[in-house]
Amino acid sequence: MKKISAHVEEWFQDIPDSEQKQSMQEEITQNLEEKVYDLMRRGKSEEDAINKAIVEFGDISDIKLEFGASSKDPVSARKQYGLHLGFSLWGSGLIVALMLFINVYYTPNAIWFVYPTFAVAWWPLVMFYKWLGWK
Repeated sequence: MKKISAHVEEWFQDIPDSEQKQSMQEEITQNLEEKVYDLMRRGKSEEDAINKAIVEFGDISDIKLEFGASSKDPVSARKQYGLHLGFSLWGSGLIVALMLFINVYYTPNAIWFVYPTFAVAWWPLVMFYKWLGWK
């Protein structure tokens, strides 16, 4: 069935060629074709059976992770890390503001809020480097 083979090829397009990849593709294609034939024996049309088999098979992101391919495109990963960066900036800013308030309110003669600020500053710094794409 060409439609199933094409769909499986599309799933595996971002995984480097290897014998293991070929074997996994053949196994998945064979399982999907068996499912389609079973659904067709139960009265489904070929098109419906193919679509149902593909939908029921689900996502192959776990398989892609085994092969070392990323399941996300770089643009969406960068957007995701941008969101994490923004959250970390706001979160660390609020934590530093809270430490500053506590410092000024309870111990105005000693400046100690700087020390937890150094610890909290690592959070947005790490997110910035992840956003840049550094590992």
